[in-house]
Amino acid sequence: RLSCIRNNIWLASCGVLSSGLAVLSSFGLMLFCGVPFVVTVANAPFLILGVGVDDMFIMIASWEQSSRKKEKSNVKSLLAETYGEAALSVTITTLTDVLAFFIGTWTAFPSVRSFCLYTGTAFVFCYVYTMTFFGAVLVLNHRREQGNRHWLTCMLVDVGKDQAENSCLYNACCIGSCSRQPSQLEGEHPMSIFFKKYYGPFVTNKWIKLLMVLLYGAYLGGSIYGCTQIREGIDLRNLANDDSYIVPYYDDDEKYFSTYGPRVMVVITESVDYWNKSVRLGIENCAQNLE
Repeated sequence: RLSCIRNNIWLASCGVLSSGLAVLSSFGLMLFCGVPFVVTVANAPFLILGVGVDDMFIMIASWEQSSRKKEKSNVKSLLAETYGEAALSVTITTLTDVLAFFIGTWTAFPSVRSFCLYTGTAFVFCYVYTMTFFGAVLVLNHRREQGNRHWLTCMLVDVGKDQAENSCLYNACCIGSCSRQPSQLEGEHPMSIFFKKYYGPFVTNKWIKLLMVLLYGAYLGGSIYGCTQIREGIDLRNLANDDSYIVPYYDDDEKYFSTYGPRVMVVITESVDYWNKSVRLGIENCAQNLE
């Protein structure tokens, strides 16, 4: 927002900080418990950031709707109504994500199991911090707005002073407007107006609803068909970078050696006296019998 009072940059930054705290808490707890840290776990913060920012937007939108409906209400009732509207959506999102990743811990692959443990635990911490830490930040930001304070310096915005003798930087940070115009509180956000006045009536039209039902039916049919075409297996080339030496290696292996079938390896789990000639002959005979 352009308003020096309604600007929520610090609020958004605290939402990102909340996700970062969830990642640190999850990683710290898992490392303390001795869960192995693998390279794939390094991708977890991006997933947590996406869900955390989504929860942050839901909380902010619910808070602003509650504050517009109850301008004279106290902070407790505003926060209670915000949680009443936003907490259910945030809780369902978190439950589905946590369930999905904790189910992934049943896999036989240790790297995937570690990734799912780290990420699932991070989702739990993300939910906790959103419901506690970010809620407190919402209240603090509301008190700053009610006190008519600047979004950056938290100084009282005063347009009654003589601004002519002050610098532009002082007016922007301490008074609120470099152009020496009073900073007014903004009304409803333009995005909310768009969805309420234009998008909402458009999608509730009976022909548009019929079209959406048909499109969803086509999407559902395509999804069911796609599920029937899924085959179990993994191409190791898809796990490497495009410019990695692994890709041409597997290409050549498939081109020149695919006709010989899979490799068979023999593992000897006991200590063997390789210096003994009879033992070596026994190993050679074992390999020949396998061939």
